[in-house]
Amino acid sequence: MEDNLILAINPGSTSTKIALYNGQECIKVENLIHSKDSLKGFEEIYHQKDMRSEVILDWLKVQDLDMGRLKAIVGRGGLLRPMSGGTYMVTEAMIEDLKIGYQGQHASNLGGIIANDIAKKLNIPAYIVDPVAVDEFLEEARLSGLPGIKRRSLVHALNIKATARKICDKINMDFKEASFIVAHLGGGISIAPVYRGRILDVNNANEGGPLSPERAGDVPAGELVRLCFSGRYTQGEIKKKLTREGGLLGYLGTNDAREVVARIEKEDEEAELIFKAMAYQISKEIAAMATVLKGKVDRIIITGGLAHGKLLMSWIEERVSFIAEVEVVPGENEMESLAMGALRVLRGEEEAKIYEDEVL
Repeated sequence: MEDNLILAINPGSTSTKIALYNGQECIKVENLIHSKDSLKGFEEIYHQKDMRSEVILDWLKVQDLDMGRLKAIVGRGGLLRPMSGGTYMVTEAMIEDLKIGYQGQHASNLGGIIANDIAKKLNIPAYIVDPVAVDEFLEEARLSGLPGIKRRSLVHALNIKATARKICDKINMDFKEASFIVAHLGGGISIAPVYRGRILDVNNANEGGPLSPERAGDVPAGELVRLCFSGRYTQGEIKKKLTREGGLLGYLGTNDAREVVARIEKEDEEAELIFKAMAYQISKEIAAMATVLKGKVDRIIITGGLAHGKLLMSWIEERVSFIAEVEVVPGENEMESLAMGALRVLRGEEEAKIYEDEVL
């Protein structure tokens, strides 16, 4: 029996999800909830690290785990500098960029920091895997059309790459030879052409692409400019409307696709129109990414929470199946993806990257 025991850590805004894996087998998964009282005393996200580390260590003690069996700790990657994909050793330079929030403050920035804190106590390695800052763009993909404004790569890289690897295993294809379009459909939507393991392009889910449960996606620029200068909204309010109050929520008052489907089943014509519009826009983005791959697409892969919905999947498949066969892999599978990234390094299948070598 394999003895590669790995602890995976995925911090959220009010909880920390953790999982124990032995090789590819998940032994235990838990979502540790942090009360408002336990969080309110911290001015910065970084200051929560000791509290969250102690909660994790307390949980491990309850499991009666022989800590000496742990081979690695792996944390969710945060908003780091643009970097290539892969599994990275946590280093001091990385911790500094996670601490300051190089591309923004988010609870995921704590993943590598907490993993490193616990790993140091055990004298074992700490890793992160495919953070949202993964940037493997073609140079022509960076141009926006307006000098001074570049397109940025902020992408659901962890699930996109892990799901692509799963499909490679299923169809017996080398990840480094495959040509996929992967659509991660969650609260935010990332649709990416993945060629020989690289994410060549992607819609930035906060700034474009299809409408999603909470995000507006692409908005006509002229109308947006007029709204910004109407005097009715502050900059923060506009950003909130685009990223947290748009999409299904803006039109229908809910970000829950299941509720929308229930309304459609009751013959709510508005709900059906908006849901069809989301499927339409997702399909358009998938088709656009086929041009990046010059039409040579081995599979279209649809993943994320929205992939559980059969109605939405049927509408999308109807529009894009002419491009390539469609594979649906529901869910985000973040804990498994983190653990498998660390496992590839432990098994010698992949070499851990060094942050400073890639970005500094």
